[in-house]
Amino acid sequence: MKFEDYYATLGVERSASQAEIKRAYRKAAQKHHPDRSKEPGAEAKFKEINEAYDVLGDAEKRSRYDALGANYHAGDEFRPPPGFDPSQFGGQYGGAGFSDFFSSVFGARGFEQQGGAGYSRRARAARGADYEMPLSLTIQEMIEGGSKSVVIDHPETGRKTLKVNVPKDSTPGKRVRLTGQGGSGTQGGTPGDLYLVTQLADNRGFMLDGTDVLYDLPITPWEAALGEKVTVPTPAGGRIELAIPAGSQSGKRLRLRQRGVAGGDFIVTLLIHTPPAKTDEARALYQEMKVSMPFDPRQTT
Repeated sequence: MKFEDYYATLGVERSASQAEIKRAYRKAAQKHHPDRSKEPGAEAKFKEINEAYDVLGDAEKRSRYDALGANYHAGDEFRPPPGFDPSQFGGQYGGAGFSDFFSSVFGARGFEQQGGAGYSRRARAARGADYEMPLSLTIQEMIEGGSKSVVIDHPETGRKTLKVNVPKDSTPGKRVRLTGQGGSGTQGGTPGDLYLVTQLADNRGFMLDGTDVLYDLPITPWEAALGEKVTVPTPAGGRIELAIPAGSQSGKRLRLRQRGVAGGDFIVTLLIHTPPAKTDEARALYQEMKVSMPFDPRQTT
């Protein structure tokens, strides 16, 4: 029988890490998936890729495969060494759709008699791979949850749109499971799952600190000195009137309880912005303030 070079099939070195093997499999499976590729022989190539990953993606099988030595190349004649017993490595892995080389090394699945007309190998169903991808959400989407359409680049089937039910009060790092949206199963096996990991999208100036939402609010010197009510956007998408206490200083934090994510707070930091002195009138006003309101913020008491 012919030797199958699984490393060459996936296009990786024998020293490749498991993560590198997984990435190579995803890339190759996407390229040759029968539902996507129109090239002749795509289905056969896809089966070869899955067989290679079935071995190299499993630490035990990879160890057994590597024990055969590094001197074989794809297409070389291969004979199992004397005394070679596939059952010593966990037994029956082979099946319909797998190469003779695979069955020889990892053991035949077994045989099923069909009414005296002969025997046929039983197929071994293998579950598809699980995939993980980022899911960018605004703070409002994290707070409210609900249905959302997302576009993903699936490792096997390419770009597709999926409906995702985002749990209410999600936080960054939460995993949303989409059952059956992962890698394709082999030999009738069930597909794997797709996990979308939530991360923070651009949020109109909002920042996240744990479950607290932070927001920097620009105010004028007179709003800070005299006190004022100003309109402020909220993480959940609405707007509220916020009372700025008279005599506020830049950096003062105003806390609105339980208006953050998952029961956290909404914390507004006041930042005093000074109007630019671009005209003679503006400069004259500043000169008047300097004379009539002597103040040295660097003076300590």
